[in-house]
Amino acid sequence: MTSQSSQAAADSITPLQQMISSCSGAILTSLFVTPLDVIKIRLQAQISPFPKGKCFVYCNGLMDHICVCENGNSKAWYKPRGHFNGTMDAFIKIVRVEGIKSLWSGLPPTLVMAVPATVMYFTCYDQLRAALMLRMGDQADKAPLLAGAIARVGSATLISPLELIRTKLQSERQSYQELSAVIRSAVQTEGWLALWRGLGPTLLRDVPFSALYWYNYEKGKAWLCQYKSSDPTITITFIAGAVSGSIASVVTLPFDVVKTRRQVELGELQAKNLSPQASSLTYDVMKRIVGENGFRGLFAGFMPRLIKVAPACAIMISTYEFGKTFFRKRNQENMRVLTLQTSNT
Repeated sequence: MTSQSSQAAADSITPLQQMISSCSGAILTSLFVTPLDVIKIRLQAQISPFPKGKCFVYCNGLMDHICVCENGNSKAWYKPRGHFNGTMDAFIKIVRVEGIKSLWSGLPPTLVMAVPATVMYFTCYDQLRAALMLRMGDQADKAPLLAGAIARVGSATLISPLELIRTKLQSERQSYQELSAVIRSAVQTEGWLALWRGLGPTLLRDVPFSALYWYNYEKGKAWLCQYKSSDPTITITFIAGAVSGSIASVVTLPFDVVKTRRQVELGELQAKNLSPQASSLTYDVMKRIVGENGFRGLFAGFMPRLIKVAPACAIMISTYEFGKTFFRKRNQENMRVLTLQTSNT
């Protein structure tokens, strides 16, 4: 029993080490995925230029962010410059005309929101999964499903007010005193729930996505390890992350479409200081989408979402697992050194 406890202590990593691992993954994923979104937004802008007060959703593969256009040419990362004939043509022209740095011009706001949310999410998931596996007995294989859902509810709920504040700051040039006055007014008028506008559609998409992703990831990783007769490697975690992310993104796509529509409508109303005119309930938004575009409208953006989410999930989880493996080996080495020192004394 003592040897098992020592082994468990040696194999475990601390919450701080989990945070560092997830932080590294979030930064690396943002660095990789941001250029894809910059190109996508430029292509969208030339088809339908963003007028003042128009909102669009910026996603780095980890999180969605509402961006409000102050004027058509104010921000480099969605400024319509030149004509692009496709993704590769846009990539070449942006690099040639504006320099390669322009491909990462949307990175700072992404990191400000994505890194803390991802650190919180991944650390909570690991802690919850470990706790649930000890208590669920024969049903321990379902622990990732439940832990993923609970962790996503917590992280999305805590980040939602920050997203609302950031949207307000983008839509109008306000001091923090003016912003706090606006928020106090909204809270007095509508109650504290005003800080969590749009949370419902977010949870409807992100909670099932998280539950499916983690369940399929853990199952896929275990199967690949058994098939290869080896411990989890970067390749195994990369493949498991990409496949599980693809499955989850396809299943939850209708909720992603609803969330995007809800965010854009709400962001435009906030930018223009207007009150909602139509119902924002998820079911009502779905009916409007089906009425305008048919059932196919609920699966709009299938390929772009798949192309973005699959590599983002793969890079994030493989980096995270690599970091945990590094710290685990380091802890084991420290434990061995400590054991030798204790035995010598």
